[in-house]
Amino acid sequence: METVNENIETVSVWIGVLTDFAIEYGFQILGALVFLLVGLLVINWIGNRLAGVAQAKNIDVTLSMFMGSAVKLILIIVLIIITLGNFGISIAPLIALAGAVTFGATLALQGPISNFGAGVAIIITRPFVVGNVITVHGVSGVVDRITLGITFLTGEDGEQIAVPNKEIVGQVIVNSMELRIVETKFCIPADTDTDRVIQLVRSTLSKIDGIANDPTPQVGIQDFTYGGIIIGIRVWAPGLKYFQVRYSVNGSVFEALKNNEIHLMTMAAGGMILPSLSTEDNSSSPPPVL
Repeated sequence: METVNENIETVSVWIGVLTDFAIEYGFQILGALVFLLVGLLVINWIGNRLAGVAQAKNIDVTLSMFMGSAVKLILIIVLIIITLGNFGISIAPLIALAGAVTFGATLALQGPISNFGAGVAIIITRPFVVGNVITVHGVSGVVDRITLGITFLTGEDGEQIAVPNKEIVGQVIVNSMELRIVETKFCIPADTDTDRVIQLVRSTLSKIDGIANDPTPQVGIQDFTYGGIIIGIRVWAPGLKYFQVRYSVNGSVFEALKNNEIHLMTMAAGGMILPSLSTEDNSSSPPPVL
């Protein structure tokens, strides 16, 4: 019986302590929680509003979202500091702890952090924006999304390409804007009427779907070789239709030449070695004669 009475007294004491605590600090805690909740809602509205205004001013969508997120982060940190002060908690030890944790995290997460730093550099300097066609590290695609850590591209086959931002910053970036250049060339005998060939090719290109009119397609004498003339073609196409347009151009031009009895240059057996017609071969040296 005495044990039961002692337990009852203990419970009564705890109830009294909790009641006194609730009376003394209850409204303070409730007010701090309400302040925190309302503050988060207001901060979210401010960040979204800022991003919307930035986009309305024709600022890039990625930069607009970055500005909104940065403002949200700063305001949330200020809100947490004020809320902790309302609870009577000193923030000085927390700041010291946060500094130590940040230093340790920096050493452990050098890779991701370098990606984030590179992402900030991309967003601020804007070497490309969403919708541009870029080529970096031999990878080409349309910029779909830029985050702090990764830039996402969409390839011509619809595949998603994720490029870490640290692999982009400091590299040579080829930005074709919304279009990508399509280059090809072919060789005709030196005695062929080049004006007729060029006009025929231009007429053929005007009938191919997918070729942009601005910039204007270019056709002309690109180079010379022994016994022949190299005709070059340069057109522009949407980034996601590069190979489709390239194959259409090659097929249509070949068919037009054949229908007009214009022959491509062929190599006589044991005669000579023609230069590579690959767009990657920019050598201007003449081929050796055998």
